[in-house]
Amino acid sequence: MTSCAGSTVPVESVEASAYTIPTDAPESDGTLTWDSTTFVLVTVHAGGKVGTGYTYADTSVVTVVKSKLAEVITGRDALQPPARWAEMAHAVRNLGKPGVVAEAISAVDIALWDLRARLLQEPLMIALGAVHDATPIYGSGGFTSYDNDTLRAQLCGWVEAGIPRVKMKVGRDPDADTERVSAARCAIGDAAELFVDANGAYSRKQALLWAGRFAEYDVRWFEEPVTSDDLWGLHQLCEHGPAGMDITAGEYGYHLPYFQQMLDADAVDCLQADVTRALGITGVLKVGALCDARSMDLSLHCAPQISAHAGTAVWHMRHLEYFHDHVRIEKLAFDGVLAPQPGGVLRPDRGAPGHGLTVKQADLEGFRVA
Repeated sequence: MTSCAGSTVPVESVEASAYTIPTDAPESDGTLTWDSTTFVLVTVHAGGKVGTGYTYADTSVVTVVKSKLAEVITGRDALQPPARWAEMAHAVRNLGKPGVVAEAISAVDIALWDLRARLLQEPLMIALGAVHDATPIYGSGGFTSYDNDTLRAQLCGWVEAGIPRVKMKVGRDPDADTERVSAARCAIGDAAELFVDANGAYSRKQALLWAGRFAEYDVRWFEEPVTSDDLWGLHQLCEHGPAGMDITAGEYGYHLPYFQQMLDADAVDCLQADVTRALGITGVLKVGALCDARSMDLSLHCAPQISAHAGTAVWHMRHLEYFHDHVRIEKLAFDGVLAPQPGGVLRPDRGAPGHGLTVKQADLEGFRVA
């Protein structure tokens, strides 16, 4: 028991900043191209401790945190993140919760959970009520902008590191997809699992056609074969796609009604959620409960250093996306990052309070944009 037990610890201040970090090469998927990622960092101070949260979004998140959310939680008890979450969700009613506002709440919620765990001197996974000791991961990248040699090298690198699941992007140039998927399967061998992600690039009939072709290469995971707004199209793929191939979506969900609608439509075989978008750790645990009620697996999208902790507290947890861009940024931004362990898992450090990350402010400063 610590000195915080039995007393409230008021939030003293909330800070936010943004950093735009170039990719290491041009990147694209089925529907988008990019050459940088904006990383928004939030810190919450209370009781002599600092909690850190973040999201991958736009600089406008900084404005939402500073102009709206900071005033909601300052002076309130830092030991009750779910209560602060509810207050933030209520306060943004007129701003429009999905999108930028949800990403801002997510970053603050992550910081509050980290702060609570540090105040009570316990690892975040324990503070969240872990049911697993580690979170399985899959290597993710395989951008459509890569030539086949670069694609093979990246996927093989993950497999050689002990990650038995890898994902690549498809859909930008369908005429090239067969050759790319064939090259990927030959490179990683038969033992590793191969996933594909179209980011909504295909029409319904195209997606069904390509699902059959991908099945020839033992692809077991087809992410966003059609846009995630097309719940009926996703449902049709679940119903009529190849046996053994899971249809999945959900990374663009920002609040519970979105996930409820997706589940009610039987639109996925495995649901996805992003802790930096779906209203933070508190929000993702609620999404996990929706999955638990259906005995359906949840897969966490990106932000591996936070998702690794959140994943341990999800009962029907399948895996976490170990995304190339976010792995690079989190190594740049923090000391204490988790590295893949044998079997392809991230195992939180039970000896470190909170999420165990320390901001490398000097390394980030040159990328600051807000």
